[in-house]
Amino acid sequence: MAVAKKESAESAESAEGPSLWERMERPTPLPRASLTLERIAAAAVEIADEEGGAAVTMRRLATKLGVAPMAAYRHVNGKDDLWALMIDRVSRELAVPDDVTDWREVLRSYALQTRDLMLAHPWMAVMPTPVIMLTPSRMAVAERGLSALAAHGLDPDAVMAVLRTVTSFVHGSAQTEIALRDYQERHGWTSGDQTREALAPQMRYLMSTGRYPAFEQYALGASRKDDRAWEFAFGLDCVLDGIGQRLGI
Repeated sequence: MAVAKKESAESAESAEGPSLWERMERPTPLPRASLTLERIAAAAVEIADEEGGAAVTMRRLATKLGVAPMAAYRHVNGKDDLWALMIDRVSRELAVPDDVTDWREVLRSYALQTRDLMLAHPWMAVMPTPVIMLTPSRMAVAERGLSALAAHGLDPDAVMAVLRTVTSFVHGSAQTEIALRDYQERHGWTSGDQTREALAPQMRYLMSTGRYPAFEQYALGASRKDDRAWEFAFGLDCVLDGIGQRLGI
């Protein structure tokens, strides 16, 4: 009960005081302080990468940092703050050269990089959307994309709709890929062929009903079933082509 009251009080204080990002950009008043937001973010990312996002708890974080369990609460006010720090840290890797100004190239580059980032840090797939978007690094990505689109004279609603459409495709595709990879790992399947062999009894029955001729044509004729990078890039180009044609840009 005492811990809950302390967390509630600190959350209320945070709501009235400077935001997480404002505090992060301020120089620390204690030059020798052993615990910083940067250290917390780095440790949380390491835990998530090695053990999964669910393993990132304040107690686990404190153990890794070698501090008292309540020490982190003087810097972050709960899981949302911690997730935001993690997302911001890994998203610093996203970058497009300054001389690339074409809206399509900007969005395509960020999309491909984001897929790679999510595959490298699969815990990103379960992060709440507001946490993913509202960090300095993610806002910088959005700003670059919005600016490239706005240069074509589109109204603000259209600009944001386009950005969200591409973002939804990227995150949805990456989440599906991560879920499939996790499913295969849980069953010990190391390849697409092994996966299809294990699921063959179900597939044979479904195909025998004659209800799914188009899917059967895919199953028998497709040659890129396990080429997720190609599938992602092809789908992304379809989305971008459609946006370009619809808006005439």
